[in-house]
Parts: sequence; C-alpha cells; structure tokens
Amino acid sequence: MHTASKTPAAPLEGVRVIEMGQLIAGPFAGKTLGDFGADVIKIEAPDGGDPLRNWRMIKEGTSVWWQVQSRNKRSLALDLRSSEGQDIARKLVAEADVLIENFRPGTLEGWGMGWDVLSQLNPGLVMLRISGYGQTGPYRDLPGFGMIGEAMGGLRHLTGEPGRVPVRCGVSIGDTLAALHGVIGVLTALYHRKVNGGQGQVIDVALHEAVFNVMESLIPEYSAFGAVREPGGSALPGIAPSNAYSCRDGVVLVAGNGDSIFKRLMHAIGRPDLAEAPDLANNAGRVARVGEIDGAIGAWTATRGVAEVLDVLGQARVPAGKVYTARDIAEDPHYRARDMIVKQATRDGYEVEVPGIVPKLMGTPGGIRSAAPHLGEDTDAVLREVGLSEEQIAALRARGVVA
Repeated sequence: MHTASKTPAAPLEGVRVIEMGQLIAGPFAGKTLGDFGADVIKIEAPDGGDPLRNWRMIKEGTSVWWQVQSRNKRSLALDLRSSEGQDIARKLVAEADVLIENFRPGTLEGWGMGWDVLSQLNPGLVMLRISGYGQTGPYRDLPGFGMIGEAMGGLRHLTGEPGRVPVRCGVSIGDTLAALHGVIGVLTALYHRKVNGGQGQVIDVALHEAVFNVMESLIPEYSAFGAVREPGGSALPGIAPSNAYSCRDGVVLVAGNGDSIFKRLMHAIGRPDLAEAPDLANNAGRVARVGEIDGAIGAWTATRGVAEVLDVLGQARVPAGKVYTARDIAEDPHYRARDMIVKQATRDGYEVEVPGIVPKLMGTPGGIRSAAPHLGEDTDAVLREVGLSEEQIAALRARGVVA
C-alpha cells in the first residue's frame, strides 16, 4: 500500500471505535476517525454486510466507494439481532472509547444497548448517535435519510434555478455534514473526558440540524426582515459579483465581491468605468446593479477560452476557477502535489486512486494504514480480543451468530 505521507504517530492511536452504522453518515464518521489512527471495528450483519459494499460502480465484486469509506477499519460480521450477538457487542463496547450508530432511535434500546445500559458498563464511553431527526422531539421516530435532512434543513430549497424544481448537489451532502458534526462532537467529548474525570456522554446529531447549521444567514434574515431566501442558480444572492460565466469552451466561476478585487476585475475586463464608479465601491451598490455587472463580465468571458480567462484573472489576482470534472481533478498537478489523490491497494488485488486525508496535520498526519476489509475478515481476531476461545468462535459461527 502506498500513501505519499507517512504517519509516525497517529493522533488518535489507542482510541478504539465500535461502528454499528451502515451506508453513509455513521461510517463516514468512522472513516474520518480511522484516517487519524483510531482502531475502528465495524460491525456488519453476517448476511451481506453494509449495503454500501454494493452501491454504485462495482469492481471485483465490491463497490469502489467501499474502498474509500471503509479503509482503516476492521470488519466483524455479527448478528446484532440475536441475544448472543448483543452480548458480544456489549463486551466490545465495555472496552471501547467510542460507539458510532446511525439506526432509527430506539433500535439499540430494543437490543438492550441503550445509553442507560452501556454507560453502566463503560462510564467513559462516548456514544455518537446520528439519526434523521435526533433522539428527542415529535419527529424522532420518523425514518429520515440525508436527502430528507437536506430538505428540512433548508438546503434543497436553495439549490437550483429560480422557478424550477430543486436539485441535489450531486453527493450525499446531508449525511456527510452529519458525520463531520459527529466527529467534532466525538473529539470534543474525548477532550472533555480527558480533562474532567473520565466521564463519557452521548452526542445526538440529527441530519437536518447538521444541514441547518451551515445555512448562514437564512434564519436571521427571516427573523429581522421576514425575508425568505430563494434559489439563486449559480449566483450568490446579496453578494456581487459572484457567479458562473460562459466561455467559448466551458464555464468559469468568478468571485469579484471584495471591494478591491472588484476594481481589479473590472480593469482586467476593460471596464474602468465600472471599476471607478462611486456607487459600486461597496457590496450594497454592486448588488443594486448586479445584472449590469454580470452582463459585463459575461460579455468578456463569452469571447474567450477558459484558459485565457483564468490566466488574465489570475494575473489580476481575482479569484476564479473552472468547473472541475473527475478527469480534471485526477489530472490536476495541485491535487497530486498535496497528496490529495493517492494509490490504495485493495484486498481484491488491484490498486485504485482514492481521496487523500483531510485535514492535514503537520505534526501527526493521518494516513491509510489498511485497505477496506472483506466481510467478517477480522471476526476471529476481534472475538479473541474479547476473550472468546477458538471453540466458542466455531460454535457461534455454526449458529450463524458470526461469519
């Protein structure tokens, strides 16, 4: 296995995480902790495992998405619906630092693994619970996926062109935002445990709340002015100029909304009249004339290629960029220079390029220590760690409790 950055001392080395979630939100949180050295034991159902193994494009029988989402994890195939499986899970949690789960609220309680039970077994446990609507409130028991969280959180209303049906952003952003908020909660709780006597706690992350938390001034504007923000297409409403502009051979994004940046942009496109107009010296004035400004920029870009536009604006120190495809990312030298695309060996015998580690810690960087596991590949090793003998493991396997 190759990664461009070596990890002399992973920052989360020694932290044990039990991951009971599946698909995206819970496992993305586990993946992030694993990238920084946590020992992540992923519990999967023996009859097929995490459905993500079979999502989107498949190579050698397994999704290539799986290779990213489950790197740096160990797989324990364990039937959590059986009493014996629940007993084993409780033993694992008793020795763990973190438990991640993204089941519907009440599921773990029904298996005898609610917080009241687990906190007695392990008072220092940090328990991350990700669900559609949170562990409390009138919607608590409703099923909720990331796309529903995006809708309820206010994001979907803003994505798309005015007057048209909202569109998704192209990835499962609601799940990922929930996972990242969950990781923040886990790290905060681990620090609190360290400095305040070893007490653990529950982290309750709702998908829609994670989305809502990044919605900027949406609610303050409604509270103060009764204003309901509407979709703005490729523009950033209330900030000008910041939009997408067509070129001869593609599209560029231009962010000229800083006062001094705007002046440099207007001079670069041959519009000194707009650069020096007194009423355009600040954002409020530019918003009032945004149509005219966008028209001027669009007229200039329309007669030029993307490369020329980026070259001119780069020299003028105006933030601009083209819209990248997967091919653009894979061929971009800056991604390579910052180790953001690395080769990862899979356990199916081939190499695949995957995203690197984010964020970049200069002293204790993260790394890819192990490839995504086959289903149940680490079952025996994990069970031995909780004290089961070879005979006990064989008996559990014969009864279908483990695989």
